[in-house]
Amino acid sequence: MPFYQKHGTIPKKRHVVSRQSNGNLYHEELVGTEGFAGMSSLVYHLNPPTMVKEMGEAYSVKPKIAITENLKCLSFSGFELKPEADYIKSRKTLFVNNDMHIGLAAPTTSTPYFFKNADADEMIFVHIGTGTLKTMYGNIDFEYGDYLIIPRGTVYQINFNTENNRLLIVESFSPITTPKRYRNQFGQLLEHSPFCERDVKTPQNMETHETIGEFKINIKKQGMIYPYTYATHPFDVAGWDGYHFPYAFSIFNFEPITGRVHMPPTIHQNFEGNNFVICSFVPRLYDYHPDAIPAPYHHSNIDSDELLYYVDGDFMSRNDIQKGQITLHPGGLPHGPHPGAIERSIGKKETNELAVMIDPFKPVMITEEALGLEVNDYYKSWMAQK
Repeated sequence: MPFYQKHGTIPKKRHVVSRQSNGNLYHEELVGTEGFAGMSSLVYHLNPPTMVKEMGEAYSVKPKIAITENLKCLSFSGFELKPEADYIKSRKTLFVNNDMHIGLAAPTTSTPYFFKNADADEMIFVHIGTGTLKTMYGNIDFEYGDYLIIPRGTVYQINFNTENNRLLIVESFSPITTPKRYRNQFGQLLEHSPFCERDVKTPQNMETHETIGEFKINIKKQGMIYPYTYATHPFDVAGWDGYHFPYAFSIFNFEPITGRVHMPPTIHQNFEGNNFVICSFVPRLYDYHPDAIPAPYHHSNIDSDELLYYVDGDFMSRNDIQKGQITLHPGGLPHGPHPGAIERSIGKKETNELAVMIDPFKPVMITEEALGLEVNDYYKSWMAQK
């Protein structure tokens, strides 16, 4: 998130001698992406962050691709995904392309280890559950409706408060950012943006761990998990400053943009990365032209696939949709409201739908895990009259 943060104890200048109260030097680490050109933060450790005691045997978590080419509208029952205790094992990748992976998770326990994704920024949408995301930058309490944005390379733990947790996860191989059109040249969110910096939950209550011992960090890289054991706690940080840090944003803080006639889906955009956008559909007033049709017009997906994850409420353009369901409308086919949706929408004043839309600009491949959740014959659902 492009605004400056400063926490804990840091020296007045970068890259200068800075000593702890015991006389030892602080160990400075520059953390960032895109070489030295992207957003970064300077972090001050009590010990070198390089003290590896042991490396375990790596194992694969690469998704198994079932369908490489697809031109069929599909749907999947996300809540049919079976819960698993372990956080890493619970993460199931459903859709894949060269820019991103999209999946679900239903972990039932907190992570006793630390986890780091060395390949991808992560967006974790919390559909069910509460807890705390713990990092060296500080802690972020999360709840239903929160997007957790975790930059690649961030070591973290998740403490869940309950056993019932449902997460939508996007792994992006480029930085996840806010849309450029919402920001000025300095990175500040503009007045027409549907959210602002006040809506962002930044890391708080940074905990400095001085413990020496054995600390397991499971690192994900190129579809493999590498179990590392370090001699120092990964959160042995006295202070940090910069623009690179995890944060949370609640979908309930997204302020919808409305108009006299139906507006295009781009008004719902919340985040973007290389070759994809993520949008938030939230409760809002309908179009207010006296002859407006609030239901979306039929449109052709030519340049992107469209994945819609249904969170809550009555999604006005679809029939028989359940919480946690995912629809995939592939690029190359027109799609639009289900039968009866247009008529139902006329004269309505508002909608209470809640959904997350992900539009990859390159086609996604579909995994074996996804096919295990498939809703039969969804592509025929526009034929059924309600």
